[in-house]
Amino acid sequence: MNINATLFLQAVVFAILVWFTMKFVWPPITRALDERAQKIADGLAAADKARTELAAANQRVEQELANSRNETAARLADAERRGQQIVEEAKLRATDEAGKIVAAAKADAEQQLVRAREALRDQVAALAVKGAEQILRKEVNPAVHADLLARLKTEL
Repeated sequence: MNINATLFLQAVVFAILVWFTMKFVWPPITRALDERAQKIADGLAAADKARTELAAANQRVEQELANSRNETAARLADAERRGQQIVEEAKLRATDEAGKIVAAAKADAEQQLVRAREALRDQVAALAVKGAEQILRKEVNPAVHADLLARLKTEL
């Protein structure tokens, strides 16, 4: 065989191999590479989307935490104000009750004073009658001298 014919024949076989490879082997390989590149791109896009969603979720969580802190502070302040208000109302009620108790005690003391004066007047009148009886050496009838005894009580 001649080297030129071998070289020509090898070139034809190589051309057939290239044609066969480009027709039947290369398209599935390029399709697989394209699919793989698409999967990688989709994965990167999903990762970016997940990263942005995570950042948004973190912002929402921080905002909710800030809102709950503010709401908690507001509720604590309201509770503190309400507690102070209840204490003030209790003090006012206690002051009113104390005033009523003092007024009732004063009224009771005044009534007892009046009763004590009446009892004292009665006792003084009785002593005056007994003293007058002793002086006159005879019995004085309280029923007969009721008007005189009443005037004596009012003078005392």
